[in-house]
Amino acid sequence: MTQTSAPSKTPQGLSHAEIRRVMTGLLIALFTALLSTTIVSTALPTIMADLNGTQREYTWVITASLLMMTVSTPIWGKLSDLFNKKILVQTTIVIFVAGSLIAGFAGSIAIMISARVVQGVALGGLMALVQAIMGTIISPRERGRYSGYMGGVMGVATVSGPLLGGIITDGLGWRWTYFVCVPLALIAFTVIQMSLRLNEAPRRSVSIDYLGGILIACAAALPMLWVTFAGSAYEWISWQSAAFAAAFALAAGGTVFVELRAAEPIIPIRVLRNSTSVLMIVASLAVGVAMFGPSVFLTQYFQLGKGASPTAAGFLILPMIICQTLSSMIGGILVTRTGHWKPVMLVGSLLMVVGLAGLGLIDHSTGYLWAAISMALAGAGVGMLIQNIVLAVQNTVDVKDIGAASATVAFFRSLGGAVGVAALGAVLTHQVAAGVRERIGGGAGADAGGDTTDLDLSVLPAPVREAVHNAYADGFGYVFLISAAIAVITVVCILVAREAALRTTVSMQPSAPENSLDE
Repeated sequence: MTQTSAPSKTPQGLSHAEIRRVMTGLLIALFTALLSTTIVSTALPTIMADLNGTQREYTWVITASLLMMTVSTPIWGKLSDLFNKKILVQTTIVIFVAGSLIAGFAGSIAIMISARVVQGVALGGLMALVQAIMGTIISPRERGRYSGYMGGVMGVATVSGPLLGGIITDGLGWRWTYFVCVPLALIAFTVIQMSLRLNEAPRRSVSIDYLGGILIACAAALPMLWVTFAGSAYEWISWQSAAFAAAFALAAGGTVFVELRAAEPIIPIRVLRNSTSVLMIVASLAVGVAMFGPSVFLTQYFQLGKGASPTAAGFLILPMIICQTLSSMIGGILVTRTGHWKPVMLVGSLLMVVGLAGLGLIDHSTGYLWAAISMALAGAGVGMLIQNIVLAVQNTVDVKDIGAASATVAFFRSLGGAVGVAALGAVLTHQVAAGVRERIGGGAGADAGGDTTDLDLSVLPAPVREAVHNAYADGFGYVFLISAAIAVITVVCILVAREAALRTTVSMQPSAPENSLDE
């Protein structure tokens, strides 16, 4: 039977006007949750000084939420294939509000990190559920447009958070960087309640993959824990590092073994074993580093490396904000019009590499123009990739597996971001400590910027403070060069990937050649 490519109603019975209302609520929720991750980046130096935090704890406030987002994303994605998606997405919003309130009232770094863990669980749910709901109500061909909107929202939240965080920190205090997200979350909850209605699949017996969830959590956490402590608590080449590697190998191997045999696997390896999905998952690891790394480290570069205020640091990264947002929306529109994702993604991956390489050349003497151009290129590249990678994978699976498939891509992107930020933070700590020692020897402030030293640089004498600022500014170049090298992986994956035109139906057609597992 011939299917029309542009039906007035989706299989869920939603008109395009209704889809827009649903997407408004979902995108408000996603924006709010992502904003909570990035809005604190410019506030963190102030938070650390207020709560007596260290450089290592600085990294953990960021990576705690990224780690829990990584671990929880595939679990939420699988739950979305088994249970009511509307109730699940509203549950994540409630969890997010609770985490935000705890963080806002935190009186110690330990409570702050715990609150970030709670927020990470909610963020993982929103990342998985928003994409799962999109996959349920919109065909892949039409999904490109909405994916562009989603990518634009993610881009704005990821890199505008530091700008808002700086303004709020200077004007209201750092605690309001958490409190401001609460009313936005409640608005999203209300809009979703009023607009989202889904024809859920008939009830079926549910088998929860508990063992798979535990193994996935271990496999995700071990690399981040290793890179966090390597080089400080123990040497990179040591028996401790070997133990971490062995434990990770066991957890990863166990995950594959269990997921291939589970009745309801959290990561649907059988479904995602086609070449396109595998390559896009590998590419998403590198995109995760490029997505989260700049948003974390650029504001730190301008504040700790250049001495800018939180508000100024937020404004200085505007080129990345604007370019990532525009490129995401334009890229989504182009994919929808052409039905092909590969050309857009190839251009985006090249821009990402060039931009990160440019940032890799910055030091304490670099002018702002060079940094601005590099940020713009990197932002434009990431914007073209974030959602189109998910779209390419969704096009290879049926609607019944859309939640788990989408969540798997988000899982690996978050894993790349979490491990990448932790590893790059360790590199930065080492480079800054070495730079400070080189500039001022063993005198006062020689340990500033180390992993156990207070980050309140205002207490240092002016000459020492300048030396520490310069050491920070020089250290960030290494961080971005490593990011650029990792980003090359994305270019290779996209070049090798075989592209199939985006289908115009929500469900797969049995005869569609692009969905073959032997692709």
